[in-house]
Amino acid sequence: MTVSASELAHRLGEHAEAVCREYLSNGHRSGNYWMVGDVRNTRGRSMHVRLKAVGGKAAGKWVDESSGEHGDLLDVIELSCGLVDFREVADEARRFLSMPLPSPQPLGAQRQPAASRGSPDAARRLFAMSQPIVGTPAERYLAGRGILLSWHEHALRFHPGCYYRDFVTGETRTLPALIAAVTSFDGKITGLQRTWLDPSGQGKAQLADPRRSLGHLLGNAIWLGLEPGALAPVMAAGEGFETMASLKVVMPALPVAAATSANHLAGLTFPPGCRRLYIAADADAAGRHGIERLSQRAGEAGILALVLRPQLGDFNDDLRHLGPAHLAAWLSDQLVPEDARLFLPPG
Repeated sequence: MTVSASELAHRLGEHAEAVCREYLSNGHRSGNYWMVGDVRNTRGRSMHVRLKAVGGKAAGKWVDESSGEHGDLLDVIELSCGLVDFREVADEARRFLSMPLPSPQPLGAQRQPAASRGSPDAARRLFAMSQPIVGTPAERYLAGRGILLSWHEHALRFHPGCYYRDFVTGETRTLPALIAAVTSFDGKITGLQRTWLDPSGQGKAQLADPRRSLGHLLGNAIWLGLEPGALAPVMAAGEGFETMASLKVVMPALPVAAATSANHLAGLTFPPGCRRLYIAADADAAGRHGIERLSQRAGEAGILALVLRPQLGDFNDDLRHLGPAHLAAWLSDQLVPEDARLFLPPG
């Protein structure tokens, strides 16, 4: 029996509270909503799931007010269980709904077991399935953004056919994707960020949300230029990967961390020995809370926090439109003099 993704999501919506109790067990019911920290079943109240259809709004739809993520109950199953392939998500949904599973694979066919509940396993599995970015659309995409990074940056990988599901239509497809590992400072992969690309490598795929994260992100980051377990007496941190990668282009010896969101930036774990932290800001005020909270935590830990501000919208805009030499000159007045001498190119 073939059942579409949208039909599976609809059937799950008919049992929305039971789904939430199974897959979002750290939450609780409040009126017509299930409240929980996020779609990965963290404790809290940022995410709410509609339990009964109201005024034409379907049951099972959810939104995370903190991150802006949204979707349906298939996404809840995918992310709370740490699944990677849509077949695994659909099989788990059918199991929950007591529906017949699809025909088994032929004898002798090998299928890797689904990742255990808890998305870091799925993140590590997807990262292992990916390949180095050299010569791929991921490398072309980054070059198009002015980002030319050393092949030594092991956090970046490329997947030629990464599963994507449209939250609105339920349509599933596979597209090439840049895969960026989210790790603790000791190098352990705890999550990842997927950026779906146009197959040509000329920009992101034409999708409503071409970038999504997976795994345990809080406290961790996409680290560039930090070897596992190494000290980082001076480092930089910010929200977006491309923002931090742009700083890395002009300061290749400086360890940088992209926390993926303002809330995750606020909760970044400092590596041992850190004594000076540069926080990359965007021109808008959206990430102000994350910057203020991280600065406060740094001060409490005895770390000097200094904010770096771009000339345009963000540091990738500066890199692309003004050039690396101009960006380096713009940063030189914002860095502590000894850091400017150490990390910026001469002149």
